[in-house]
Amino acid sequence: MTTFDERERAFETKFAQDEALRFRANARRNRFLGLWAAKKLGLVGPEAESYARTLVMTEVDNPGRDSVFEKVNADLKSEGIAESANEIRHLMEAFTTQALAEIQAGR
Repeated sequence: MTTFDERERAFETKFAQDEALRFRANARRNRFLGLWAAKKLGLVGPEAESYARTLVMTEVDNPGRDSVFEKVNADLKSEGIAESANEIRHLMEAFTTQALAEIQAGR
């Protein structure tokens, strides 16, 4: 095996690890966002958990799109809850940071 092959394999491994981390962080972020939105929507207990799982699956079904943001924004608006798009996006960023920190800490 040449040095080039070893470097290529290392880059591929790193890419796969980064993608797995990104997927896990986004899923966790979506759960956090779902629990936050559920509270705003007046959902508690199993209904709140179910809503959070729905958001996790929303991104799995529609990866790489703003589907999670759009769903939360639409759900809040449909219930007459005023949250700005900027606030939701800010929370998504904060929850991403929190999710990454938790994953890297082994939680």
